[in-house]
Amino acid sequence: MAKVDDVSEMVGSTAGKIWAFLDQNESYGVSKMVKVLQIEDKWVQRGIGWLALEGKVFISIVNRAETITLIRE
Repeated sequence: MAKVDDVSEMVGSTAGKIWAFLDQNESYGVSKMVKVLQIEDKWVQRGIGWLALEGKVFISIVNRAETITLIRE
């Protein structure tokens, strides 16, 4: 079983990769993002949650497809 510190580090690292990816692409579907970033879905979902809690992304669902959009300040 992974240590809490290891999990937090992985989630934070994944959130950083997602943010950098969205900085270049602005808005992207979650399933496509998983394929492009080549990171397991569970880590991408956790990273998105981290960014959402920080107010960095907007999550929309259209026709059952989740799209993540970077919030520009």
